[in-house]
Amino acid sequence: MSQSPVNYKRHRFPPSLIAHAVWQYFRFPLSLRLIGEMLLERGIVVSYETIRCWAKKFGPDYAARLRRKAPSPNDVWHLDEVVVTIGRRKHWLWRAARACRCGNGSG
Repeated sequence: MSQSPVNYKRHRFPPSLIAHAVWQYFRFPLSLRLIGEMLLERGIVVSYETIRCWAKKFGPDYAARLRRKAPSPNDVWHLDEVVVTIGRRKHWLWRAARACRCGNGSG
């Protein structure tokens, strides 16, 4: 079953703006009103109700794409700790690195 492409015809705003608003709604825990305020800061006046309609119409497609692209976290991580002296004061620097499963034994 092939998916039909997203149709932006008969919309007042450009497709990139609609896509950005819907992406924000599904990607981050933001309310519709907050997304509207964020767009208003950019000089774009959009009501939260318009964003709700966009999310209802275009949301399933964007949500499916986000689920497909979601990275699966590895269960093995390495933590590297380094002590750095700056101005006679010690600072600890931690860095987490994902384990490499290359199969060649180099990491």
